[in-house]
Amino acid sequence: MKDRSAYIDFIERRYFGGVSAGDLEGVLDCFADDAEVLIRHGDNPERRYSPSPGPGQEPLPGFFEHLCGNYDCWFGEFRHTIDVEGQRAASRFVVRLTPKPGGLYADHPVQQLLNSNFFEFTGGRITFMMINYSNAAGPDTPTGYPRD
Repeated sequence: MKDRSAYIDFIERRYFGGVSAGDLEGVLDCFADDAEVLIRHGDNPERRYSPSPGPGQEPLPGFFEHLCGNYDCWFGEFRHTIDVEGQRAASRFVVRLTPKPGGLYADHPVQQLLNSNFFEFTGGRITFMMINYSNAAGPDTPTGYPRD
């Protein structure tokens, strides 16, 4: 991509806009065939996904099918750090997950999270993405500290 605005457009409109619209084909087209997605969510074990999964990875479509099948997603209040020459970006944003009627989480409340994603790109597609989810269950409770 040629400049900062192209990266922001890709991240906000093409990737997150596709997730919000439930456009799984469009979202998956954002990723290179050998891309890796690493998800960190509180103290939970890391999860790894890829369009072409190898050892220790799950199929990437399954992640988005679960997310979009169970939630209406909204993303906003973006703050981006873009390295055009290095083809990298970091994005901090608010995500609101509204459970869909009949979905697995239909009886759960709306979640609002402050998340961050780190992206690496090649040829205008994501080759690596790390997702850091905030912990909605305990936003004021530190986690990961040693215990006595």
